[in-house]
Amino acid sequence: MSEVAPGVHLHRGDLPAGVGLGPVVAVDTEAMGLIHGRDRLCLVQLSAGDGVCHLVQIAKGQRDAPRLKAMLEDPATLKLFHFARFDVALLRNDLGARTAPLYCTKIASKLVRTYTDRHGLRDLCREQLGIDVQKGQQSSDWGAAELTDAQRLYAASDVLHLHALKARLDAMLVREGRSALAAACFGFVATRAELDLAGWGEIDIFSH
Repeated sequence: MSEVAPGVHLHRGDLPAGVGLGPVVAVDTEAMGLIHGRDRLCLVQLSAGDGVCHLVQIAKGQRDAPRLKAMLEDPATLKLFHFARFDVALLRNDLGARTAPLYCTKIASKLVRTYTDRHGLRDLCREQLGIDVQKGQQSSDWGAAELTDAQRLYAASDVLHLHALKARLDAMLVREGRSALAAACFGFVATRAELDLAGWGEIDIFSH
């Protein structure tokens, strides 16, 4: 394990034994690109919402990470994502993980922030938390054997605020009477991810 900054820990291959992340874990991923099956999983970011981030670097050709997979599939652990559809499909394709249960801040945002079309993580953090999340390392070589300090700090920033965003969005969902609808959408994400992997990524099967 290495530490680039206080509270940012890098692990190679899997979560180490004994790391407890609690009942609600923020999760994000970094890959070589955005096409499943072509662009491999490189990094998984995790946070318990306590200001600490664990980065799990996935090697080229690696197909399993037992402790990480167990956490992702644990029915007693809620996984928080922003745009869960992509991450869940990537984790399913590359590690065989069936991630559930989950919460997606992007879906929640689209259900309640109907006054805007800006639902990116940076927009959400700026409006709801007054935090400016930098995206300078979004397009970089995540498959490098050694990640730069800037890459590690950027990766950590993607999960450190999801718990606070969930709290804000939950209040808005209750206020607008859309909590049950949001829960149903979250429950469908795994199926949507399977459709993406099976070739229906750009096809709306619900259309006429």
